Amino acid sequence: MAATPEKKVKAKVVEILKSHGAYYFFPATYGMGRSGVPDIICCYRGRFIAIECKAGAGKTTALQERELAAIQAASGVQMVVNEKNLGELAVLLNFLRKPIMELSPIAVAHKTPKEKAPCK
Repeated sequence: MAATPEKKVKAKVVEILKSHGAYYFFPATYGMGRSGVPDIICCYRGRFIAIECKAGAGKTTALQERELAAIQAASGVQMVVNEKNLGELAVLLNFLRKPIMELSPIAVAHKTPKEKAPCK
């Protein structure tokens, strides 16, 4: 059976995630979970990332938008990926390679100046 266009997008997303060493899974609800949950859930360098895959001009549903908004409100990272913006996922993962404390606005605000070496 030929892969659907959306399945091809998912395969490319998985390829990018694997190349960065990210943990990921495809949540399967089978009528027992929440509707609208993104296609791929992953964790990379301590950050929660949810990815909704679409093909072509595919649009997210209202339920998917609700879940993506809830993830963002909880300080998770969410994105909708299609064939045209796959590169943005790699850019995001490259950005997140920095240690989490370097990415934190709190850590940036509380950095202390480097101490000077004692005079001899």
